[in-house]
Amino acid sequence: MTGASDPPRSLVDPHAMRALAHPLRVRMLGELRVSGPRSVGMLADLLDEAPGSISYHVGVLARAGFVVEAPEHARDARERWWQSAQSHTRFEPSRLNADLTRLASAAMRHTFVQALSTEVGEYIDLEPTLDPEWVAAATSGDSVAFLSVDDLRELSEELDELARRWEARSRPGEPGTRATRLMYNAFVRPR
Repeated sequence: MTGASDPPRSLVDPHAMRALAHPLRVRMLGELRVSGPRSVGMLADLLDEAPGSISYHVGVLARAGFVVEAPEHARDARERWWQSAQSHTRFEPSRLNADLTRLASAAMRHTFVQALSTEVGEYIDLEPTLDPEWVAAATSGDSVAFLSVDDLRELSEELDELARRWEARSRPGEPGTRATRLMYNAFVRPR
């Protein structure tokens, strides 16, 4: 598993964006980033997909540089394990509007939004089964502020810094810890 202090993958290549414009690949990459190395069979079971499909999509992610083989985990020569190549991906929307990257960027980002929305929905459905302390500790909400471009840039930088700070405090596998998702967006309202 990669660490929170790893440099983020800066995403500007349309080929890499197309690799992440598929919901199953986004789920697979997220699972490898959160849970660590997995075999194709383990990913197939976990994501309820055919091993052949998982193998194909892992290959797409590998060619785009998002995952790498982790042979040290294999029990024999037939078993292939994979791990995330980076702890997270970063993209700058202002750099993704060139003609060659615009369509790939939009497809990738729509896939991200759908995957995040699905994850929030799954959490809402799971909430009644969780320890009440975990439910009470969580938060969700939104806010509207009237900001200048400079204010929005500063807010975005602070949110990124906050996320990195909490990632650095992460303690995978330590008793009493669970993978916790932080989602945020800061953008000008479309209307």
